[in-house]
Amino acid sequence: MADTKVYRASTTAPVNIAVVKYWGKRDAKLNLPTNSSLSVTLSQADLRTLTTASCSASYTEDDSLMLNGELSDISGARAQACFRELRARRAALEAADSALPKLSAMPLKLVSENNFPTAAGLASSAAGFAALVQAIANLYELADSPAQLSLVARQGSGSACRSLFGGYVAWRMGDKADGSDSVADLVAPASHWPNMKALILVVSAAKKGVSSSSGMQQTVATSGLFQQRITQIVPANMKTMEEAIKAKDFATFAEVTMRDSNSFHACCADTYPPIFYMNDVSRAAIRAVESINAEAGKTIAAYTFDAGPNCVVYYLQEDESAILGAFTGVLTGVSGWKEGSAAAKSSVKLEDGIASTLRDGVSRVIMTGVGEGPLKTEEYLVGEDGQPVKR
Repeated sequence: MADTKVYRASTTAPVNIAVVKYWGKRDAKLNLPTNSSLSVTLSQADLRTLTTASCSASYTEDDSLMLNGELSDISGARAQACFRELRARRAALEAADSALPKLSAMPLKLVSENNFPTAAGLASSAAGFAALVQAIANLYELADSPAQLSLVARQGSGSACRSLFGGYVAWRMGDKADGSDSVADLVAPASHWPNMKALILVVSAAKKGVSSSSGMQQTVATSGLFQQRITQIVPANMKTMEEAIKAKDFATFAEVTMRDSNSFHACCADTYPPIFYMNDVSRAAIRAVESINAEAGKTIAAYTFDAGPNCVVYYLQEDESAILGAFTGVLTGVSGWKEGSAAAKSSVKLEDGIASTLRDGVSRVIMTGVGEGPLKTEEYLVGEDGQPVKR
């Protein structure tokens, strides 16, 4: 009798926001970066992807992915590379133990949900591919470590390799042509520096004009500044940043974070034709952070921008009142503030021009902090009958 059982496993995976940015590929097919990068994994209580991976001999269609209720195309080379690699690892287990069900030969059905806007510059592909890889690894009962799985996730989305760990994570660029040493590794767990917080100013939840993939390749091909970034600036930033995290030195962490963001966006502007991910609202957010630091007389807040206009402000729990107070006054009507935030008092009064630009341009805020890596869960988006669960 044929095996018609539906096998399933679920995981959640976090978003990570880089403080030393990944930008540029040295091998587009293997998704190998031109430089190393370092990120902070954010709490899944606020930002996460939940993915259920299932397989069954009774499934009639090929591999499929439903994301936020819509069928998503996974015929592309990146997703296929992940499936191929994970299936090969499962097939090796099955070859070694004939009693194991032949899951590697069954079609996969994946159902995934984000609790934040997709493709709005909030690292949704990082959480998405990390969850996809971890869920299938759980389904296949693979014994691979997060570092070993990061090799697979990297092929789907470069920064996804960092979302397989919690805390403070480096993605080592590696130098081997086959990419076998281009992996993520843990710089420090979340518990090492747990009071790191992030306030995300969501500027526009619209899809971005230039995708990261095409933007990167244009920069690599045309920016003169880019060569200096990958040969000098990033290696120095990686070293300083790792030391700052280990020493819990926020002032240094903050300066490197802001300088690296500036360097990355300078390379985008130096691309021909130029790429502008930041806008007037983004620039007002930078001025706001500078005002907060000037008023404090020291660096207590750091801005960083990925390939999009959203501002991520890193700060420590003990400085929360000063940071939030500066923004809550201006952004009172915006959703996302947690209970008690409005009571935050700050001596910073933002200039009218900065205040009105932020008021007009920030659509919501997300308050979060450093968090853990992927978590196995019993919450399934696919039922025992193989059908997506109605939510």
